[in-house]
Amino acid sequence: NQKIAEQLRMLSRLIGEHIDIVWQPCEIPLPVQMDPSQLTQILTNLTINARDAIGDSGKMTIETSLASITEPMMFNKNDLQPGQYAVLSVTDNGRGISPENLTRVFEPFFTTKPVGKGSGLGLSTVYGIIRQCSGHIHVYSEKRRGTTFRMYFHLCSEIATHQEHTPAKEPGTLCHETVLLVEDERALLAFVKKLLEQMGYNVLSAHGPQEALKIESDYTGDVHLLLTDVIMPEMNGPQLADILHRKRPSMKVVFMSGYTANAITHQKILAKDTAFLSKPFSSSDLWFALRKVLDVPAASPAGQSSGHNPVS
Repeated sequence: NQKIAEQLRMLSRLIGEHIDIVWQPCEIPLPVQMDPSQLTQILTNLTINARDAIGDSGKMTIETSLASITEPMMFNKNDLQPGQYAVLSVTDNGRGISPENLTRVFEPFFTTKPVGKGSGLGLSTVYGIIRQCSGHIHVYSEKRRGTTFRMYFHLCSEIATHQEHTPAKEPGTLCHETVLLVEDERALLAFVKKLLEQMGYNVLSAHGPQEALKIESDYTGDVHLLLTDVIMPEMNGPQLADILHRKRPSMKVVFMSGYTANAITHQKILAKDTAFLSKPFSSSDLWFALRKVLDVPAASPAGQSSGHNPVS
């Protein structure tokens, strides 16, 4: 946090006055083992990329957080092993990266910029530094919706975590509620549906908002929770939730996205204290996120809540 804060003025000059930098530091220190000059290289390259992606005006968000990984996760063909990590996220609201280019962004000399405008070494340099530090990087992007780079570094010391609400159930306990799952990426839709069914949930899966509205309309039973992507082509997740809440006011909601919660909030897509799950996530992350919302006692009719409680 300290080293990033020291570089904000330099990054502001680099990105230009027409682009705002939002700095969201974690509330606790995050000690990692890396050369400060390497952190400067990472931030410089990602800032230049954000500047070029945004163009005339926009916003870049830099944030740090603590992540406790409980099971292996696959990042760019490298396993992210269980443990505690300092997470550095850099998000821009620029033009985004196409799916065909997303798989190549870390290749040396790969660039979509005109000849003479980019060497194609910026992101490969970032990737090399992070791997040298035994870290991991994940990129998420949607066309015209911006890009998030999320980097994981091993903590030098363990940090005690505190959860505001302990779910009534424990992992491994079969769940019984009905979940309406909405995700426009078919592979992820199938993957999350399988995870939820293994946990015991009755899953109604929809490939997009319009399909979700039809499934909900045809379903005569209770829908206890809506688990939906935030950014989708037809309408966004909050808009879908608002429509469904008119018919099912007691239904709770958890949103998920590859963008960070702060970045989504700053784009004014989600309210600040909304239940949110960051992609990629493990099965235990998914389990706790849903239980944290579902196990909260229902509000009284006079002050009934839609279940928008923070989970991250």
